[in-house]
Amino acid sequence: MEQSKKLFERSKKVSPGGVHSPVRAFKSVGGEPIFFERSEGPYLYSVDGQKFIDFCQAFGPLMLGHRDSEVVSEVEEMLHTAWGMGACEPYSLELAEWITNRVPGIEAIRFVNSGTEAVMSALRVARAATGRNKILKFDGCYHGHVDSMLVKAGSGLAGASAADSAGVSDKQDTVVAQLNDLQSVRDVFAAHPNSIAAVILEPLPANFGLIIQEENFIKSVMEIARAQGALVIFDEVISGFRVALGGMAELLGVKPDLCTYGKIIGGGFPVGAFGGRRNLMNLVAPVGPVYQAGTLSANPVSTRAGLATLKKIERENIYQVIDQRAEGFCAELGRLFKKFKVPYEVTRYKSIFWVHEETSRPIRSLKDIPQGFRETFPKFFHSLLEHGVYFPPSAYEVQFLSYAHTEEVLGQALYRIEHALASLK
Repeated sequence: MEQSKKLFERSKKVSPGGVHSPVRAFKSVGGEPIFFERSEGPYLYSVDGQKFIDFCQAFGPLMLGHRDSEVVSEVEEMLHTAWGMGACEPYSLELAEWITNRVPGIEAIRFVNSGTEAVMSALRVARAATGRNKILKFDGCYHGHVDSMLVKAGSGLAGASAADSAGVSDKQDTVVAQLNDLQSVRDVFAAHPNSIAAVILEPLPANFGLIIQEENFIKSVMEIARAQGALVIFDEVISGFRVALGGMAELLGVKPDLCTYGKIIGGGFPVGAFGGRRNLMNLVAPVGPVYQAGTLSANPVSTRAGLATLKKIERENIYQVIDQRAEGFCAELGRLFKKFKVPYEVTRYKSIFWVHEETSRPIRSLKDIPQGFRETFPKFFHSLLEHGVYFPPSAYEVQFLSYAHTEEVLGQALYRIEHALASLK
């Protein structure tokens, strides 16, 4: 790792902590980060010449794997056409039409540059629509680094000395309820009558481990919110187009008032979006009074890469393929943990999975998460690295499969993980 070490020393001189997003610093797992110079399919290649099977997949956007050939072709063609015009163009229009034609409840959509921007904008719409200021969120759910959302905010702050980020304003406008606890939702509304503009939730919380919610809980939260005159915002930055074309909203058979998206809709390029009911979206400038703008919003390279990704997902019925692979892989992973008497297990939803310590009950809220895993995960993580397997560098980040993780690749991964576990004994 000599080249990575040298690059990290250089990087620390010019960037905070030597990174541009905190989890990349390996702070929660120890050691120093690996610098990667190339990626292909399910693999990452380090500057030190090492090859890793990648289960991070850029934290979720790469549904097809790194540099899928069809996406590459679209991007190359776009680069020879234009890569930023700051004007109207047909490429983002095609993606917007594709999404609104397929996702129930998304009658209009606005592209931005990140999931954080999408959340910030959706909250602004909700406040304008209701004339209220407060937002109800859930403990452990991460909605980007919007000031008011960095309260009880998930894995990025896990293990930090404080629950919230320094320098954050408007905390008084954020109220917090507990996952899997309807009474806490009712109590928050009772404590703040006629004040809550919206409830924002991850219908599949995947930013502090994978905390799968029961369908009845999500639907009941929606009923409570609407009975109290609050909007419902689904944060589907991770789950959108990952679990189904219509995300969790489709699988649950519901229509939130607004949704936020990111990751997969850019095919691995920077992107975000928010959308929902037309009357709400018509509050956004230039039609309405809610101002939102962005020089690079709806970048043609990102939107064309996203459309190519989504078209391939739909055409090749990738959900069925990847979900079956994930089911088999996670079952084998669980078998290896038992073989080596390692007290870990796997929680999975579709192509998202999370390795964690054994627990006697399903993990439905933060209090259900085993507390010792943060201490034991670093040794497991570094053993995986030594055997050519890359997991996200945090005990609380989830893992992702891509279409590029073929049965052969997953077999290689299991072989390497088996040897990694054997080396821990």
